[in-house]
Amino acid sequence: MSNIRHILRLHTQRIGNFDIMKQTGIPRSILRKHIKDFKSSGLSFEEINELSDKDLEELFPKPEGRQIDARQQKLLSLFPSMERELKRKGVTRKTLWEEYIKNNPAGYGNCRFNQLFAQWKSRPVPIMHKEHIAGDKMYIDFAGQKLTITDELTGATKNVEVFVAILGASQLTYVEAVMSQRKEDFIPACENALQFYGGVPGAIVCDNLRSAVKRTSRYEPSINETFADFAEHYNTAIVPARKYQPTDKAPVEIAVRISYTRIYAKIRDQKFYTLEALNNAIWGALDEHNNQVLTGKEWSRRQKFNNMEKAALLALPFLRYEFKKLTYTTVPKNCHISLSADKHYYSVPYQFIGKKIKIMYSNEKVEMYYHYERIALHQRDRAPYKYTTVYEHLSPAHRFVVELTSERFLALAGDIHSDVRLYISVILESQRHRDQAYRLCIGVLGFAKKVGNERLIKACQRATSFGTYSYRIIKKILEQGLDMDKDDGENLKMPEHNNIRGRDYYQ
Repeated sequence: MSNIRHILRLHTQRIGNFDIMKQTGIPRSILRKHIKDFKSSGLSFEEINELSDKDLEELFPKPEGRQIDARQQKLLSLFPSMERELKRKGVTRKTLWEEYIKNNPAGYGNCRFNQLFAQWKSRPVPIMHKEHIAGDKMYIDFAGQKLTITDELTGATKNVEVFVAILGASQLTYVEAVMSQRKEDFIPACENALQFYGGVPGAIVCDNLRSAVKRTSRYEPSINETFADFAEHYNTAIVPARKYQPTDKAPVEIAVRISYTRIYAKIRDQKFYTLEALNNAIWGALDEHNNQVLTGKEWSRRQKFNNMEKAALLALPFLRYEFKKLTYTTVPKNCHISLSADKHYYSVPYQFIGKKIKIMYSNEKVEMYYHYERIALHQRDRAPYKYTTVYEHLSPAHRFVVELTSERFLALAGDIHSDVRLYISVILESQRHRDQAYRLCIGVLGFAKKVGNERLIKACQRATSFGTYSYRIIKKILEQGLDMDKDDGENLKMPEHNNIRGRDYYQ
């Protein structure tokens, strides 16, 4: 408003517009507008000079900016969706402009399109200040820049990933180099972070990497089963950040950038031959970072953690998490699945033949699950091409075969009668191979179900009196009813058989 007063004073003093422009630096178009407004108001300079700045602003309104026409308004409405499309692989601004001009032939050219899009992108976007609750969240991510270890023999270098974790409230940071972002490296790194903090936060906020998230979703993402099992063990929750929303895990994004200057820069001239040596150097620089007093504060990250966040963390479980690998397979007809990692076979209950089951195995155990229920548990055995069998997993028929031993046949025969046991014992001793003996025993003892124990006992007694020990002689005695004869056996007609030697042979 002071500029307007100065312009009008010079104008009333009959100073030319060119000189006024030189003194004030105001463009000609604006100068002409103010003079026009002054003349149309009908007021003198003295009357205008007595007005307040607010009243003067109403009398001399600011020139309106350029009006946005319908064509530009329509293009601006398309920019949000175009911004999302640009994040997809292979999509460029030229691709989007070609699609735009195809649907809007009267639209802007490529140059003006890019200019308007750049102006729209540079608009100020408000951000929200978020108060972090002590012990509530741990934010984790992998750094974009990798570190290297060197092979001492060949001199070849290998890139390694850098895992970063930070607690939201105290900003206490943990950094570790790992070989990869795979589950076998990612989950132990998360566990090491919890051990570093000495407690468990209420939730772990992670990126949408494959080791953590199986299927992304804005509202209900599907967590990787191994990572979910890890969270269950430590009684915490997994909260993946929204896709393409780094602000959801802003603390760790900042921690990654800080690690470049506080850690990477300090070890940049050192050469490391092992991962352990690299981590020792990282942790040395990390201690300095965590113990450094924060700018404008009177405490460090470590002090703030000890004072207000350590007590808010949940207690660590007594046992550390045992990392498990996951695989799926279909149970074959022999009830034994193959663990390809060891080429070893483990039994599964026969009821699950043909079913697809889940196998989770660690260094010590092998577990099988069907519909979230554990159906088998084995100690891991790394002997290749061997079988680990649990007796209860076999079908009744197979279980009976496994139970076939001389002692079991003698026990079964003894349950019937001592004479039957004596008969079976002679059969077991007389055969050259156990399979031959076992078949004879199964046949003889099977008569108990067919004719009853009493007849079998008498048949064995009669055959023993003949000195003959075979399945066929017992069968013949029972078929001819010789076990029912009351004679003493001297008047009995001997069965005709080339292998029967008769009682006189033993005189």
